[in-house]
Amino acid sequence: MTRVRWLLVRGERGNPATRLDDRRPDGAAWSWGNEARPLVHGASYFAELLAGVDAMRAGDLLLFTDWRGDPDERLDGPGSEIGTVLCRAAERGVMVKGLLWRSHLDSLHFSQKENLRFGEELARAGGECLLDMRVRPGGSHHQKLVVLRHRDRPERDVAYVGGIDLCHNRNDDARHRGDRQSLPVAAAYGPHPPWHDVQLALRGPVVGDVEAVFRERWEDPAPLSRSPLTRLRERMHREDVSADRLPPQAPDPAPCGAHTVQLLRTYPNRLLFGYPFAPDGERSIARGYLKALRRARALIYLEDQYLWSPRVVAGFAEALRRQPELRMIGVVPTFPDEDGRLTLPMNLIGRINALAELRRAGGDRVAVYGLENHAGTPVYVHAKVCVIDDVWACVGSDNINLRSWTHDSELGCAVHDESPDPRRPRDPGGLGDGARVFARELRLELMREHLDLMDTDLIDEDPPGPAPADPDGASAQEALCDPVEAFEAFRAAAAALDAWHDGGCRGPRPAGRLRRYAPPDLPARHRLPARLLHRVLVDPDGRPMGLRMRRRF
Repeated sequence: MTRVRWLLVRGERGNPATRLDDRRPDGAAWSWGNEARPLVHGASYFAELLAGVDAMRAGDLLLFTDWRGDPDERLDGPGSEIGTVLCRAAERGVMVKGLLWRSHLDSLHFSQKENLRFGEELARAGGECLLDMRVRPGGSHHQKLVVLRHRDRPERDVAYVGGIDLCHNRNDDARHRGDRQSLPVAAAYGPHPPWHDVQLALRGPVVGDVEAVFRERWEDPAPLSRSPLTRLRERMHREDVSADRLPPQAPDPAPCGAHTVQLLRTYPNRLLFGYPFAPDGERSIARGYLKALRRARALIYLEDQYLWSPRVVAGFAEALRRQPELRMIGVVPTFPDEDGRLTLPMNLIGRINALAELRRAGGDRVAVYGLENHAGTPVYVHAKVCVIDDVWACVGSDNINLRSWTHDSELGCAVHDESPDPRRPRDPGGLGDGARVFARELRLELMREHLDLMDTDLIDEDPPGPAPADPDGASAQEALCDPVEAFEAFRAAAAALDAWHDGGCRGPRPAGRLRRYAPPDLPARHRLPARLLHRVLVDPDGRPMGLRMRRRF
């Protein structure tokens, strides 16, 4: 079975304490019969989430976890603020339970104040939202999930997993004009940073798996924080620090599609006392990627907020060295989200070193791009997506860095479609696995947007120039199915747009949003301190010491 060659089988997760792999009589480490649907951009996700929550009734169950929550963030216009929407649901009798990362101090540009406000508003309406600081020192809860369960209508059950937080900056669409409710990031992105992101809508038995992930954290008996100061603050502010009991978990929704979905996670090796559901942590995201990369033969397509840490990209580099025909495309932010004198170098150094490692391994078979909108403003890439050989696809909260693979809590979905894609090439990797509809369509949807090959009705504006030429006569969109053609289409589009900018922006702007990414030169005197700060603060290692010593995950 193809899925066994690409997904983690029982025991490969490396965490026997979790209930995830014990939920099915056959012991399968995944669920089958699901429908996984990508929601590209926050506007698509938020509109669907709003409709789903507003349709919930008394006795239904709504669960969510997030890194940051801004209760005033509008899902779809005035009156749709996420705090208001969840409070209305709680007032109707929907059981609403949430876990938000407590966060570090807001003076460090995190989100403690907003997350506390979110929880207070929800509690007044009858819901419950706990501020969870059960993390490794310097760590965060980065999982982004929402589960909607319906007491009498299980066919409506849905879970959302991916990279989109319920907060400011996220409500953007394919035009990339930015969220009108914006938080400041690096100055290059302007007052309303254009934002590119992806979430999955999941239906079928996998909804029960996502709920189980929430329940493991909710039912953890450990205090929400070990910090004496934080616990004193909790008492002074009379914060809710005790999770109410949840009702028994309902049976999983019935199969409804052709997608096998495996949940992959990161939990750190928490010092002193670990999580009861992951005593030594869990690194199934890292393990899932490394297993899939061993089968990569044709194309790794990656969109990532960071793409740094040579220790993490080593698996990608090894695949490139082993397979001389393998190509890799990366889509990343052109600039880090922080541009301070101290923060910029320590954010840049990881990517500089990681890209150097990838290019030593793959040479010109590695191509990395940034994005801009049609006004020329850089687009902040917050997506966390990987597609390998149009067979294996992963969407989640995790980035390609050591923090996401070892140190923070993360949740991703590896999707294997049981439906082969009939378009050529039918087996890009040449291993007999065959391209799959979900993975290929996800890659094509993202590539079409970046090349301005989308239906203009979907973006409400015409692309600025002619689409890239297709010398073979086939449609440009169909040509993208071929990994080599796709790689060259990106290269050509970026080269044309770069040349237009270099020429003073004279004449019509070429189609597309791609700019070739070249890491900036960091002076030698800045590299050593930046490297030290990067390792300690930006990209720490959360593995047990034995795994670190053996360089294993």
